[in-house]
Amino acid sequence: MKSCGSMLGLRGICLPRTGVLFLLPLLPLLLLPATPAPHRATYKPVIVVHGLFDSSYSFRHLLEYINQTHPGTVVTVLDLFDGRESLRPLWEQVQGFGEAVAPIMAKAPEGVHLICYSQGGLVCRALLSVMDDHNVDSFISLSSPQMGQYGDTDYLKWLFPTSMRSNLYRICYSPWGQEFSICNYWHDPHHDDLYLNASSFLALINGERDHPNATAWRKNFLRVGHLVLIGGPDDGVITPWQSSFFGFYDANETVLEMEEQPVYLRDSFGLKTLVARGAIVRCPMAGIPHTAWHSNRTLYDACIEPWLS
Repeated sequence: MKSCGSMLGLRGICLPRTGVLFLLPLLPLLLLPATPAPHRATYKPVIVVHGLFDSSYSFRHLLEYINQTHPGTVVTVLDLFDGRESLRPLWEQVQGFGEAVAPIMAKAPEGVHLICYSQGGLVCRALLSVMDDHNVDSFISLSSPQMGQYGDTDYLKWLFPTSMRSNLYRICYSPWGQEFSICNYWHDPHHDDLYLNASSFLALINGERDHPNATAWRKNFLRVGHLVLIGGPDDGVITPWQSSFFGFYDANETVLEMEEQPVYLRDSFGLKTLVARGAIVRCPMAGIPHTAWHSNRTLYDACIEPWLS
């Protein structure tokens, strides 16, 4: 091998001294570091909470959509209180789901997104109220009865076959009835006093009944970055469907929109404050039945994907 003793070495190449003179103008380019690989966007983790009688399997299409549009996103569909277990009291479910989401949040200093479907939307709203240190960027409420439910559905007919919506309050507003999740958000507009006194869940997270944690819960709820409300007139289960947008019946069964609700006017848990800072997004969509919200691609592209930063 030829010695480089009388030559200059440049990155392992032996050149005559005179050859170096020709390379001097190129020296800065030769010494530049290698071009870094293109930066790949990273997305906040997504946590999905299912609804009544659901399981994680129901969200396979949603998982596919997220993986296609935001590759690399860590998505966790919580596999808790599946099937009939979803009838467990909602505070019990809030505790269980809270224990599951806390470590996910702890590993995501930039924040997480919640996608919560139907009954799961109420579980998530309660989580945002009771968790002092949650870091939820977007809370996407997917066809959830946020102001309660007052309608005859197949679920109710199966659960309480001898009752109609007009007399279901007799069951739901009893201590026994409050042991069923659906009774925790049963909201009979014709028996408002009974609802306020008996509801162990919805009346509390709405701030409609005084309790010692009301101020702290409101403060916690207002930590959320965006509240995305999704629902539509062809849902067929959520009654009235405007409950997905915090609208509900008055005593004459006329729907009052969110801005007309006492909980909004009093700002009892923070809705009015969120509206004032532009943090509430409403995305109504017609033509989607209740069981198709998490599998409709058009809905996903318009109402969910834009908020999965």
